[in-house]
Amino acid sequence: MSAPSPYHPPVKRSVQIAGHKTSISLEPLFWTMLRDAAEAEGVPINAIVARIDAERIKSPTPPGLASAIRVWLVSQ
Repeated sequence: MSAPSPYHPPVKRSVQIAGHKTSISLEPLFWTMLRDAAEAEGVPINAIVARIDAERIKSPTPPGLASAIRVWLVSQ
């Protein structure tokens, strides 16, 4: 399977956090990285997103969820 182009526009997908659905727009490259991180930990993508959401909310200046996911992914 070939890697998605890093210059593809964001793709919107629904995730569930604490029982609530929300939509997140990420470039395909970040969706792939998020899926790989979830598979490596043996947890659903929703669980990783929920963890990132909980961490970002604790920040004095919380970024948007999509930004927090990107930062989390590149800092792994």
